[in-house]
Amino acid sequence: MLIIPAIDLKDGQCVRLRQGEMDDSTVFSDDPVATAQRWVDAGCRRLHLVDLNGAFAGAPVNGDAVTAIAARFPDLPIQIGGGIRTLETIEFYLKAGVSYVIIGTQAVKQPTFVAEACAAFEGKIIVGLDARDGRVATDGWAEVSALQATDLARRFAGDGVSAIVYTDIARDGMMQGVNVEATLDVAQAGGIPVIASGGITNMRDIRALAELGGAGIMGAITGRAIYEGSLDLAEAQKFCDERDA
Repeated sequence: MLIIPAIDLKDGQCVRLRQGEMDDSTVFSDDPVATAQRWVDAGCRRLHLVDLNGAFAGAPVNGDAVTAIAARFPDLPIQIGGGIRTLETIEFYLKAGVSYVIIGTQAVKQPTFVAEACAAFEGKIIVGLDARDGRVATDGWAEVSALQATDLARRFAGDGVSAIVYTDIARDGMMQGVNVEATLDVAQAGGIPVIASGGITNMRDIRALAELGGAGIMGAITGRAIYEGSLDLAEAQKFCDERDA
């Protein structure tokens, strides 16, 4: 299982939000490339980037920062989400050196776009399902739909999606522990590898997810916990590697 550091970009800075609220953000760095270097030095094998402004704008806003990180670490798999609504945006990021592009809002509002993107960019598409009480939210989590995350996971099962990033909004940035049960439900519903996100706080959460590695949990995204020190990235990845050996 991969431990994947999150770098959330807002106005060119690295921040963390609480429950997706743009007005409730903590700035951790004004140098995204240096922040990426910190996690690379700690041994990460994939990075998770989010263009928070882009998620609301519906188009890339922090593209320069994403491009700079990809250029600095050309051999590091990078996944990017936030405001990805067109094939042109996907192409822009892939040409910039990003490995995977995460489709969130558009996957909910226009599900056929996922199949179209998977066909155009085989092996490069991840679906982001962000849910509150099991129901999927869109537009930077500002809107909550009536759709269940598990139903959407089933919907995309045959499209060629590489993975699903499942985020429990209520837990995100709150340091209250990961929602293991909901994450497992999504993995089992779609049969697509799931990357857990939201609430990962310490090694207890990593152990709980690692127990489910065989059930389709391929990774865990962590943000506030590694920035504030309640989780050591290197220790967590070493634990997962030894368990998977």
